[in-house]
Amino acid sequence: MKNKLKFLIKHSLSKKIGTKWFKVINVLLCILIISMANIDRLITAFGGDFNKDTNVYIKDNVDVYKYIEPVFKETVKVVDNLKNYKIQKTDKSIKELEKEIDDTKDIIIEINQSEINYISSTIITYDAIDTISYQLISNILNSAKESLAIEKIGLSEAEIIALKSNVDITKKTTNPNLEENAKAKDIISSGLIILFIVPFFIFITLLVQMLGAEINDEKSTKSMEIIISNVPPKYHFVAKITASTLFVIIQGALLLGYSILAIIVRNLIGLLFGSGIVSGDVSKYIKDIINLLKDSGIIELALKGLPIIIVLFILNILAYAIIAGVLASMTTNIEDYQQLQSPIMIVMMMGYFIAIMASTFEGSIFIQITSYIPLLSALVAPVIYLLGQTTLLQLIISTLICLVAVILLFIYGLRIYKVGILNYSSSDLWKKVFKSLKEK
Repeated sequence: MKNKLKFLIKHSLSKKIGTKWFKVINVLLCILIISMANIDRLITAFGGDFNKDTNVYIKDNVDVYKYIEPVFKETVKVVDNLKNYKIQKTDKSIKELEKEIDDTKDIIIEINQSEINYISSTIITYDAIDTISYQLISNILNSAKESLAIEKIGLSEAEIIALKSNVDITKKTTNPNLEENAKAKDIISSGLIILFIVPFFIFITLLVQMLGAEINDEKSTKSMEIIISNVPPKYHFVAKITASTLFVIIQGALLLGYSILAIIVRNLIGLLFGSGIVSGDVSKYIKDIINLLKDSGIIELALKGLPIIIVLFILNILAYAIIAGVLASMTTNIEDYQQLQSPIMIVMMMGYFIAIMASTFEGSIFIQITSYIPLLSALVAPVIYLLGQTTLLQLIISTLICLVAVILLFIYGLRIYKVGILNYSSSDLWKKVFKSLKEK
């Protein structure tokens, strides 16, 4: 009988990973992930030199450049996308400047006096000016106009610059238990949460749909009767759950491998051809994030909890697989199954949004309770653990609760599966289901 179980698992798994489509899709995924990791270099390679500085020439006929330059420098400090803009005052004529900006992104700003609005300006570019550049120029000119108006009142140049400069703000907290590096938590709550939530969400959706389609296909072709006549429903149930879970784990491992390969390719390209980055050195940015997480202790925390998190993920995948298999056994076609799988999707969405809100509602008892609930724990527990809201012990408790839930789901789910797997009618199905739950 064990040989039959192995055969069923192998056969079911080979139907998923032995097809040409699986190989083609994974090759495309590998190419796509490597391309996404090097998207900035691809844009640069096919779109020109995006690292070239954008020169902003100021033809000042009003003597307001003294107010424009400090505002520009303050703006560039705040907005990283503007760091390639270089501003300079010029005495050249407009005709000379127009010849210099031919086929470039450079900008000419001619500032003249206005009796009504203090100043007026003309922006000259080779191509249509982009929104970011126009907004930058508009803000600078409006600030210069305000400074000129203040000057008319009688304030000195130094007083006007001091008045217009940003306030120096120093952050100080009195909570002795507050983490020193709050920025690391911001990274967890924004970017790194996606690394836990989105892949799990996608894999579970794939798992649920795949299980339902496979079981309903066997029922619709009547091959289920032949299988069950040779193999007990228990072994068939175990084979479907095991094969589907293994498929999700294999696909997840492949995606992880593609991601590692993408990082290696990116580093090799950087060594061979230089950075070629569009907006900042992405590799350096990633290293800075890693160092920040390391200094804050989050990486050490993640490494300690990683084995438990992996087990928790696998147990939750098994729980979803058992529920999907039971629901699929109760339906007679894929259309009915799609309606039944809606509650699973709702539960997953709940876990998704709760995990997203974990950083906002720090210390929430409700969120901590949901981290112990199977089906939700894989989405919530790892996130609040990495945010430092729960301990490793609490993460282990969530995993143990999920283990007990998987065992109970299998025991009672198998009873329903035995009744539903050979049932081709929806009449009195729920009565049969509840009756089967009472039977041993």
